[in-house]
Amino acid sequence: MREHAEAIQPPRTLWVPFPLGRPLGVPNDPAFQRRVVISALRLLERPSGPVLEDFPEDVPPIAEDESQEGMACPISFAPDMAKATLAEKVAAEISQLRAWHDLSVKNRGRTATGVAGAALEDLVGFIAAWAGGKPRTNFRDDILPIDALRLACDELKTFYSEAVLAQPGTHSIESIQDWFWGQTAAGKLLFDLHAATLKSSDKLEKFFADNNLVPRRIRHTIGKKEN
Repeated sequence: MREHAEAIQPPRTLWVPFPLGRPLGVPNDPAFQRRVVISALRLLERPSGPVLEDFPEDVPPIAEDESQEGMACPISFAPDMAKATLAEKVAAEISQLRAWHDLSVKNRGRTATGVAGAALEDLVGFIAAWAGGKPRTNFRDDILPIDALRLACDELKTFYSEAVLAQPGTHSIESIQDWFWGQTAAGKLLFDLHAATLKSSDKLEKFFADNNLVPRRIRHTIGKKEN
């Protein structure tokens, strides 16, 4: 965030007008991503710092009909899931999206999932326990619980985003965010977690909720409907 860079004043900072979690701007656009990386590396040529420079390009616009094509949520719950817990619904979503995610990994030759170091279903249980104020067992004993929570949430969001990228059509960052936060049980679970951590007396939890969990654009649109 720009305000953080202004306060901390690191030696070199390239500010980019992209949503949080997309430091290179556009998925599957190597040319655009290369321009971002080159702009950042060129800051190293400056003789002194701190340097705070703006990247001159916005994310290329995507026509509305293109960005929405194929974005209908490919998830449907069986009748017996009506009384299921939110965590159980998320687990069912993951099961239905698994084939899309496998296809995404095959097409792109890579995945950003797996960083948390635990099965996705276990991460969902961990998040749900935290959101519900229930006892939880940290799935990583080498990091703080709040860092484990951040990894779990990032893993969940990454899985869904990568699964959507395998679907037909061109998807903007905004359309993927709107789908995840507005149409999935996983988005609802993270909204519940956001509400719980905002009320926490723990400063690290509140900072996580305020700065890392739900994109600000979503908080001001879909988030208001949730509340």
